[in-house]
Amino acid sequence: MRGFHHVELWVVDLDRARSEWSWLLDRLGFALDAAWDDGGSWRADDSYLTVCVPPGLRGERHDRRLPGLNHLAFHGGSRSDVDRLMAEAPEHGWNALYDDRYPHAGGPDHYAGWLENSEGFKAEVVATEV
Repeated sequence: MRGFHHVELWVVDLDRARSEWSWLLDRLGFALDAAWDDGGSWRADDSYLTVCVPPGLRGERHDRRLPGLNHLAFHGGSRSDVDRLMAEAPEHGWNALYDDRYPHAGGPDHYAGWLENSEGFKAEVVATEV
């Protein structure tokens, strides 16, 4: 077996995180697999992403520029799928990054959009189909 088993993100505002992440993950083919008072998990095949508020959390916002997680990159389907997702993202708490270079901020052969949510988490959505 290869790839990730799961990723766990610790958040400050669970209600806002649930709203933002569930929209993005649902669009990318993940389905809510479990929910509890302090979090939830979305699954795609054998991998899942957990978003939760842990006990003893310190800090008020994720900073992708500090050591730790910079971003999560997801398969986004076709180029038109990525374009639609990027157009809808602001309505769901996600801000587009690198707008001036979209969709080739990663280079001329890389078609992707980058988003940042209200807590500072960055997601890259890559067109993996023509």
